[in-house]
Amino acid sequence: MTEVVLRSGPDDSVVIGPDSAPVANDGVPPLDTLVLEVEGGLLTWSLLDGQDVPAATIDDPKAAQDWLWAVYGEEIALAVADSVPEARHPARPGLPALAAGARRLAYAHWAARWWPASTVDGIAPLDERLLERDIADLTEECDLLVAGADAIVPVAREIPATPRAADYALAAGSETVTSPLVLARGTTDWDWRRCPPGLIDASERAVSWELRRERNISVLRVRAVAAPRLRSAVHSRLQPRVRVHTLDPVTIELTLVGEVWTGETPLPTTVPEPTIELFVPGVGPAGSDPRDESEPRRRLRAHAADRLRRAASDLPDALSAEIAAAAEDDF
Repeated sequence: MTEVVLRSGPDDSVVIGPDSAPVANDGVPPLDTLVLEVEGGLLTWSLLDGQDVPAATIDDPKAAQDWLWAVYGEEIALAVADSVPEARHPARPGLPALAAGARRLAYAHWAARWWPASTVDGIAPLDERLLERDIADLTEECDLLVAGADAIVPVAREIPATPRAADYALAAGSETVTSPLVLARGTTDWDWRRCPPGLIDASERAVSWELRRERNISVLRVRAVAAPRLRSAVHSRLQPRVRVHTLDPVTIELTLVGEVWTGETPLPTTVPEPTIELFVPGVGPAGSDPRDESEPRRRLRAHAADRLRRAASDLPDALSAEIAAAAEDDF
């Protein structure tokens, strides 16, 4: 049985949850945070910690009484109603199936944004129509507590057929190098927060660069593997860019050529190993984030790959989109 802490939060809110759980008002949440908008507040879970009991940030305790007992039990619901000061309580969900369904719905919403589909790493993408159906079914199951945008049942859309994963080429080594002098080349990871989903392959090796010398000029070429099943029509506002950090930073706009985003620029000075920052303007948190999230990204890739391995056999909470992705024979 999980014990949770009931305490006062900012702006007169009430916070409930395990000590290590991510809380909605704690700034930019970790990449693995599952979030669900509910009546009177937000529920959050840590995916990588395997957290089953959510944290809750409650802005309207009266509205939250409709579901608090179902997710946390009557003792906690009464404590919130009576404005009990900070205390610990055992979580005893009144409706365990609803509590589990809420987490599964939050996970489905997370997968729609953060699923690390990768041709490079062999992580199949989730079919958008199936994922929307999963979200719609779970939203109806959880109608007692969901609110706001998360209470809107998605309408299934017809999505055009797209090339299969076997038709996709990797960025590294898919073209013959014609440069007379290659000074350096390498691959790099990228910040998932800086691009909307479905544009760039989620692999830590998705972005590659090559520095070469041509006619006494240093030229940097950058290539990024496109996300699996990326449809060719991409709005100009979503064109990814690369910022090259040198003494005088340079920005390259990438163009989709087949299955690869590519661009190049001359460099005023030769650098032994350029620092590459992939981004889409206006996407991601404002300002620079000093956190290194390479390890969480690695763990999320491993988590997704593990779910796909188990989806067809011993994963009882698998989404239908995951089961279908696991059956893909191209990844």
